[in-house]
Amino acid sequence: MEPSSALRLDLPLEGMTCAACAARIEKSLNRLPGVAANVNFAAESARVTVEPKLNSAAAVVEAIRKTGYSVPVQTAEFQIYGMTCVACATRIEKALNKLEGVEAAVNFASETARVRYVPGLATPEQLAGTIRKAGYEASERVEASAEEEKSRRAAAFRAELRLFWISVALSLPLLAGMLTMFGQTHTELLPRWLQLALATPVQFWIGRRFYVGGYKALRGGGANMDVLVALGTSTAYGLSAVVTLFGLQHQHVYFEASAVIITLVLMGKLLEARAKLGTSAAIEALVRLQPKTARVERDGALVEVPVASMQKGDIFVVRSGESIPVDGLVASGESGVDESMLTGESLPIHKRSGDKVYAGTLNQQGLLRCQAEGVGAATMLAGIIRLVREAQGTKAPIQRLADRVAGVFVPVVVAISALTFVLWWSIGGELAPALVNAVAVLVIACPCALGLATPTAIMVGTGRGAQVGVLVKNAVALEQAEKIRTLIVDKTGTLTEGRPVVTDVVPAAGVSAADLVAAAAGLESGSAHPLAHAVLEYAKQQGVASAPIRDFSSVTGKGVQAVLDVPALGGEQTLLLGAPEFLAESGLTIDAEAIQPLVERGKTVIAVGGGGRVLGYLAIADKLRESSREAIGKLRGMGIDVVMLTGDNAETARAIAEAAGVANYKAQVLPGDKAAAVAEFKSAGQVVGMVGDGVNDAPALAAADVSFAIGAGSDVAIEAADIALMRNDLLSVVDAISLSRATLKKIRQNLFFAFIYNVLGIPLAAAGMLNPVIAGAAMAMSSVSVVSNSLLLRRWRRG
Repeated sequence: MEPSSALRLDLPLEGMTCAACAARIEKSLNRLPGVAANVNFAAESARVTVEPKLNSAAAVVEAIRKTGYSVPVQTAEFQIYGMTCVACATRIEKALNKLEGVEAAVNFASETARVRYVPGLATPEQLAGTIRKAGYEASERVEASAEEEKSRRAAAFRAELRLFWISVALSLPLLAGMLTMFGQTHTELLPRWLQLALATPVQFWIGRRFYVGGYKALRGGGANMDVLVALGTSTAYGLSAVVTLFGLQHQHVYFEASAVIITLVLMGKLLEARAKLGTSAAIEALVRLQPKTARVERDGALVEVPVASMQKGDIFVVRSGESIPVDGLVASGESGVDESMLTGESLPIHKRSGDKVYAGTLNQQGLLRCQAEGVGAATMLAGIIRLVREAQGTKAPIQRLADRVAGVFVPVVVAISALTFVLWWSIGGELAPALVNAVAVLVIACPCALGLATPTAIMVGTGRGAQVGVLVKNAVALEQAEKIRTLIVDKTGTLTEGRPVVTDVVPAAGVSAADLVAAAAGLESGSAHPLAHAVLEYAKQQGVASAPIRDFSSVTGKGVQAVLDVPALGGEQTLLLGAPEFLAESGLTIDAEAIQPLVERGKTVIAVGGGGRVLGYLAIADKLRESSREAIGKLRGMGIDVVMLTGDNAETARAIAEAAGVANYKAQVLPGDKAAAVAEFKSAGQVVGMVGDGVNDAPALAAADVSFAIGAGSDVAIEAADIALMRNDLLSVVDAISLSRATLKKIRQNLFFAFIYNVLGIPLAAAGMLNPVIAGAAMAMSSVSVVSNSLLLRRWRRG
C-alpha cells in the first residue's frame, strides 16, 4: 500500500462502553480488504487507513454500524453566492451528495445549503471547496444579528439598483428605434454606431455577470439561466455588431433586443430579491423580539449588561413594558406576560414566584425579579428561530418533479432554440427572423420560477406558523399534514387539561376516608404517573400524611404495590393500588355498584386493597378542555376521522368521547400499545396523524406519518414531534393542518404557473409570435409572480 494513495480517516465513535467494544470494532474493520484500523477507546475514535482500489470510506462506516456502534453525524450550513436559477442549486446538491458520508439539501430561495456529514469522511472546508469547484462561492453560515444581515442585503440591493438604472439609461434610447417597428415603416432613429456605443457597456459591463455565471456553470459540467441569457443576448448583439462594423445596411440590427433583455432580467432579479426578503420576515421579527440589554443584579446593584454576556443563574429584573431578555424562573413579583410570540394567544399569562418566563415575551404590568435558566442558544426563542430555519432549508417531496425538470431544462431549451433557428432559416431562407425567434426561445425560458415555486411557499408557511405557535420541523411534515385522514389523539393532556384531581373518596365499611387516602398517597409516592400526582396533591390539601412504604413495584398501565404500615388498617401489609381490573386479577372482589355511577360520569376510578379485601375507591377527573369539542367538530368538518386512545375502561372512555364529540375511541390501551394502534390504522392505507404530549407518547408519535406535540413551549415537545404546538389547545392542530393545506395550495399554484408559462411561452417564441424583448420581460416577471403568490400566505389567519 503506497502511502500517497492511501485514504486516511479519523472517525469519532459513539456507543463504546469498554475497551472490549474498541477491540471488537478494530477486529471488524481489519477484516475488510485494504483496511488497517486502530481504535482508541479513551479517545473514542478510530484511525483508519483505506486502500482506495480495494475499499471505500463508506464501507468502513457501514462496518462500524454493523458492529452496533455509530459514527456521529454533524451538520454544517453554507451561504452560497452566485446562484441564478434552480439548475444551479440542483448542480451544487448533486456535487455535494457525490461525496462519501454527505447528505445535502440546497435551497435556492434562501441561497443556502444544509449539509449532514460524517466527520472523518468530509470536513466543512472540503464541502465549501466542492461548492466552489461547481462554480459558486460559499462560506460557512454564521448567525449574524438581524441588523447586520439586513444591512448586508440592503447594501447589495443598492449596488444592484445602481447598475439597473444605468442599464435603463443606456437602453431607453434604443427602445425608441424599436417602437417604430409597430408603424408601417421601420426607420432607425439612432445611427448604428451610436446604438453600438450604447449597447456595448450594457452587454459586457452590466451583463458581465451572465458570462461569468455561465462560464462557471459550464466549467462545473452544467448549464443555468446565465447560459441562456448570455447565449441569447450575445447572438443578437454579435449579429448587430457585425452588420454595423461591416456596413451591411440591408440587414436589421437588434441592439435594442440585447440591451433591453439584460435590463429586464436585472429588473426581474431586483423585484425577486425584494419579494424574497419578505419570505424571511417572520424570522427577522422573531430575532427582533429579544432585547439587546438586561438589568442584572451585580454586588447588590442593578447593572445594565449585554444580553449576550448573561449566564445561567444571573438574577435579572424586568420592569413593566419591557421584554424579558432570557428564559428563567420568577424569583419574586407578579405580573401578566404577553406570550403571543410563543403561542399565538394574545391574552396575558399571569406569572408569580416559581413560574417560567421566556425570552422575547413582554412583561405588561408589574415588576418581575427572575433567575436566568436558559441563555444564548439555550433559550426557547433561539430554539424556535433555529427550528424555523432548519425547516425552511428542507425539501418537500412535491419539489422532486421540479428538481428533475431543472436538471435537463437548460440543455433542452438550447436544443429547441437551435432547432428553431435551423427550421426558420431552412424554410424561410432569411437569417434575421430565424435569429430573432431563436433568441426569443432562449430568453423566455425560465427555470427560476420552477425553483422558487416550492421553497418560497415553505419559507413563508413555516415562518407564519412560528408566529402563531405552530413549529414545523421539516417540509415533509408540512406536506404530509395536508393528507391526514385519521388523527389519533391521546386523552390526557390533549382532550383534557392534563391536571387530574381527586373528586370522590369511597372507603369500604370499617375504613375511614383519611386512612384510605393515607394508604393511597403512600402507594402513589413511588409513582410518577399523573394520577399519582393528583392523589398526593389531594392528601396534601386534606392534611393527610402519606404512609411510609417499602418494596415498591409497579405494573405498567395497571397499578402499583408496596408494603405499608397503617395501624388503623391492621399494621404492616402488602397493599395494591390501580385499576379495579388490576385488583380483580389479584383475587379481590370489586364492588361494581359503588363505582358504576362514577365511571358513567367520565371519572377514572382507582381501587386500594390488600389482605384479601378492597379498602376503598378514589375517583379522579381530568376536566375536558373548553375548546376540545369545537376542535373535534372542525377536524371532522375538514374530512378527518378523530380517534381517541386512553388507558381508561370502556365506560369512562365512552363518557369522555361523548363529551368531546369523538365517535371512535379505543379504551384500556396501555402506553406501550399506542404505537401498535397507530400502525393498525396505517395498515388501512391512510395517512395517520398522532397528537400527544411529546413525552409519554413518544413511541406512538414516532410511528405516525405526522406527529403533533402539544407542549406549551417545552423543549421536549419541540424535539419529540414533526410539528410542535406551543399552545395547550387542540385547536392548534386545526391551525397546523389548515396552514399545511394553504401552503400546499400555493405550491401547486406556483408549480402550475411555472410549468404552464414555459409550456406555452417556448412554443409561442419558436413559432415567431413573441418579440425577444417581450419574451425577456415575460421571463423576468415569471419568477416575481411566483414569489409574490407565495407571499400571499402571510395573509393566512388562525381559525
